[in-house]
Amino acid sequence: MTAPWITYRPELKVLDCTIRDGGLVNNHKFPDEFVRAVYQANVEAGIDYMEIGYKASKKMFPQDEFGPWKHCDDDDVRRIVGENDTPLKLCAMADAGKSDWATDILHKDDSVLNMIRVAFYAHQVSEAVDMINDSADKGYEVSANLMAVSTNTEQEVNQVLEEVAKTTAGVLVVVDSFGSLYAEQIEILVKKYLECGKSDGKEVGIHAHNNQQLAFANTIESIIHGANRVDASMLGLGRGAGNCPMELLIGFLRNPKFKIRPVYQVIEEQLLPLSRQVEWGPYVQYNITGQLNQHPRTAIAARAGEERDSYTEFYDKLTSDV
Repeated sequence: MTAPWITYRPELKVLDCTIRDGGLVNNHKFPDEFVRAVYQANVEAGIDYMEIGYKASKKMFPQDEFGPWKHCDDDDVRRIVGENDTPLKLCAMADAGKSDWATDILHKDDSVLNMIRVAFYAHQVSEAVDMINDSADKGYEVSANLMAVSTNTEQEVNQVLEEVAKTTAGVLVVVDSFGSLYAEQIEILVKKYLECGKSDGKEVGIHAHNNQQLAFANTIESIIHGANRVDASMLGLGRGAGNCPMELLIGFLRNPKFKIRPVYQVIEEQLLPLSRQVEWGPYVQYNITGQLNQHPRTAIAARAGEERDSYTEFYDKLTSDV
């Protein structure tokens, strides 16, 4: 007998964040053929959304230092997808404090993008509300992504949710930025977000990082408790420890529209060669920062240094400051 929480749910939508989150490992300097292959794999696999990059400020992130997927100018996006005459929807992320959103996010009529994902920390909620409303007024679907929710008190989370609930954001995303959350916390947060958004039908999403090798498990947990918008990336590609692996998620879901073979193919042809050039995955340093609920920047620096396997020294350094 199939358990009811893993049966086919047609309202559940999958978002691929391979290029956006994965670009944090190489300053978004993916060649066109790599981005095009990921795009085509998403189309063939029946994925619902593809997050093709950021809408980041060119003043803060100069174009001579970062690849085109840090800014997602429409000419660059169209070079890959044309007018995207497919069921796949395209989106970009705009960070509060790091995006010239008022000018760089064009009206939907002038863009091939379908959704803007507004990412922000709790103290940036006022700007996030303005960003959400601006993008919605321009004709986009919008999600509200409160980052590093594991670092906020319950009161802070409630206050943020109260503010974003008033906006036209269609999705509220539980973001485990540090990969520190466990199943019990995922359940509490998903239920809290659902309660906040139920009056006007907002959906709840999950974006899980894999520091403690729980990204897939926590994504399943969020689905069990009612999340209908889930993020994943091919081979888990993402900053530091990476994200929920798309191949595991598609293998778990019972929706017959999803096809897993194109995912395996793009992993074999594109992600494996990339993995020999740059590093991501749940290495011990990321386990430690996840357990300590700390930003993975120290682990990223440690993995890039000559003492990359000095796990005890890294642990001692981090715990001596706790």
